[in-house]
Amino acid sequence: MKQHQYEALIVGAGGAGLMAALHASQRAKTAVLSKLYPTRSHTGAALGGIGAALGNLEEDKWEWHAFDTVKGGDYLVDQDAADILAKEAIDAVIELEHFGLPFDRTPEGKISQRRFGGHTNNDTGKPVRRACHAADRTGHMILQTLYQQCIKNNVAFFDEFHVVDLILNNGKACGVVAVQIGTGELHLFHAKSIVFATGGWGKCWETTSNAHSLTGDGSALTYRAGLPLEDMEFYQFHPTGLYPTGFLITEGVRGEGGVLINGKGQRFMEKYAPKIKDLASRDVVSRAITLELRAGNGINGKRYLYLDLRPETVNRYLAEAGESRRIDAHFIETKLAETCDQARTYAGIDPVHEPMPIQPTAHYAMGGIPTNNDGQGISDAQNTVVPGLYAAGECACVSVHGANRLGTNSLVDLVVFGRRAGKHAGDYAKGADWTPLPADAGKHIEAELNRLRNANGKVKPYTLRQKMQQVMMDKVGVFRNEADMKQAVEDLREMKRQFKTELGIDDRGLKFNTDMLEAWELGALLDVAEVTAYSALHRTESRGGHAREDYEKRDDVNWLKHTLASKSADSDEIKLDYKPVVMGRHQPKERVY
Repeated sequence: MKQHQYEALIVGAGGAGLMAALHASQRAKTAVLSKLYPTRSHTGAALGGIGAALGNLEEDKWEWHAFDTVKGGDYLVDQDAADILAKEAIDAVIELEHFGLPFDRTPEGKISQRRFGGHTNNDTGKPVRRACHAADRTGHMILQTLYQQCIKNNVAFFDEFHVVDLILNNGKACGVVAVQIGTGELHLFHAKSIVFATGGWGKCWETTSNAHSLTGDGSALTYRAGLPLEDMEFYQFHPTGLYPTGFLITEGVRGEGGVLINGKGQRFMEKYAPKIKDLASRDVVSRAITLELRAGNGINGKRYLYLDLRPETVNRYLAEAGESRRIDAHFIETKLAETCDQARTYAGIDPVHEPMPIQPTAHYAMGGIPTNNDGQGISDAQNTVVPGLYAAGECACVSVHGANRLGTNSLVDLVVFGRRAGKHAGDYAKGADWTPLPADAGKHIEAELNRLRNANGKVKPYTLRQKMQQVMMDKVGVFRNEADMKQAVEDLREMKRQFKTELGIDDRGLKFNTDMLEAWELGALLDVAEVTAYSALHRTESRGGHAREDYEKRDDVNWLKHTLASKSADSDEIKLDYKPVVMGRHQPKERVY
């Protein structure tokens, strides 16, 4: 097993990983490990914008952004984290601009901003222009910009190195094991600090906006190491996934005036969110779409509705709202170019002339590896720090998204908490002694990969993956109930048994053995899916992205707390613990949109 040594190690090369690497590298010898090339990371799929209360087009305040984050998260947000997010977003966006990110501009040369769901003027309750954007390729531009800065700063990159094990020694993080995909060789990386920035696990569900690579790797590794996962029951379904693929249609479409239309030709969001209509928070809009479909209001009786961006439709509603602004085909083709390409390529629809078919799609994990506000991993309800372990981005739970993330706040989270994690990890690495690697480091995962490579059972990984995705979609989706989730837990445990005892793959080789690595990813997905279903089963309320039909109300008396789920030390059973939400200026009240 080849060995490497770096003071700071970043696992994952999306926005959070690159931001962490950039700032860690200013303090310590830093390397990034990624199973993809960095610019192919999933941050590139974030289209519409990054939120910051710059106030370039109208009055805005960071305090409004913080409150919208708390309200959008259905009051499960840790309010100290929300304040950090909203305050530091302003500086982080300006830092990105100074790095060279090509934001769209106002006629005065300032960074342009658009509306996004759940972002409001807290005095009037009306939508506010807070999302800074580079057309509808904002995430892509962040990736390119940060990657260039990391190269400039001599960050070492190990591309197509798939991290498959986390090594702890005496409770301290000290290394990881990675498979070099091109050769099949195992590499052991020794480090003082390790930042996980491995993204989400949308591939647990059948319909998802997530790329094939989002399989919960980092979260599964920390969970297997005996550390808890936080608030896993809260998973966001984005309201506008392109039917039938589930590919993301950015909220920026609605921010620019696009409207949701049902099979009766009605703009139905007026019924569910009369104040801000189509720009309500994502959980509200996803449930509204699902209810419309249940009521038989799909387009021609099918399982989708329309997102209408045609200039004649948008301009009619803008005029009815008393706005002077109007859009045309050129505006759509330039400001929403990626959306146009996606609709034409994957649905055969020209959004300038035809409405786009949409349905809710599994999109974003609010939960993950629990951290404090500096990105340090924590091991229990008392917030005990795991020395040397950090997490940032979607795989982490700080918790700044609570029960439901606001649009744009994912990119804000990446740069704000990715930067904080990178700075702290770099400083820690500079001052800490080396924790020695255990004598048997890497032996367990080497044996497991050999087992997978030589598995000759009758159950193929793709068969189990499809079953898992169907179960999660049907029983742990937009709406949930006790009977379905109990069945989901039972089904997932049976799949885990089959994974361990009946799995079979075809490729026995070493080089580019995606058959084996996808089997390993399936194991990670089954772990996080089980924790998600189990945590959801035991939260007997509805809050944010967790909507129970048998417990329809939010219960602040009993459930204003975070879930911590960990493996029992002596079995595969899941152990649940809870810790209180960090409160602040805002006390829970009914969300009104």
